[in-house]
Amino acid sequence: MLGSMITGCSAPVDLKQVLHVEDISGGFRDGGIVDGRNKVVPSISFRLRKTTDRSLSPLALNIAFKKLPPAGVTPAPGSPTEEEWDEAFAASVPFNGNDTGILNFKINAGFTGDAPQSRADILKNSHFQDVRVHIFAKHSSSQWTEIGQYTLPRQLVTQ
Repeated sequence: MLGSMITGCSAPVDLKQVLHVEDISGGFRDGGIVDGRNKVVPSISFRLRKTTDRSLSPLALNIAFKKLPPAGVTPAPGSPTEEEWDEAFAASVPFNGNDTGILNFKINAGFTGDAPQSRADILKNSHFQDVRVHIFAKHSSSQWTEIGQYTLPRQLVTQ
């Protein structure tokens, strides 16, 4: 009985090796008007390609949006270089063969500017902080594994 249980278990999948983040793009979307102020929110789009024929179902994604230090500011030694900000989560990402379709993620946290500051002006503001996105994946009972990261360009996107 024990022998059949051992042979029925498969080796864990190294997600960093078998998943590739492709067609990545991002920037900042219109976040509407909040308390009379224009708002932009960070957004990222990408697809995943797997290099294995093994099923990765269920595959969960955690997309961590982190603020980078303002221009000209150097973090003190030993302090984090990125500030935790907000996350997006997908409990199950479907594959069509070895690829996903385009996956879109955005968060509600964002940056606002007083009128007459436009959304494009918000991205040029001296208090604006750049954002880096970390993409984590988890299959079954495995640990979260970072499979990619991307610093969002200061551009408005429409998706």
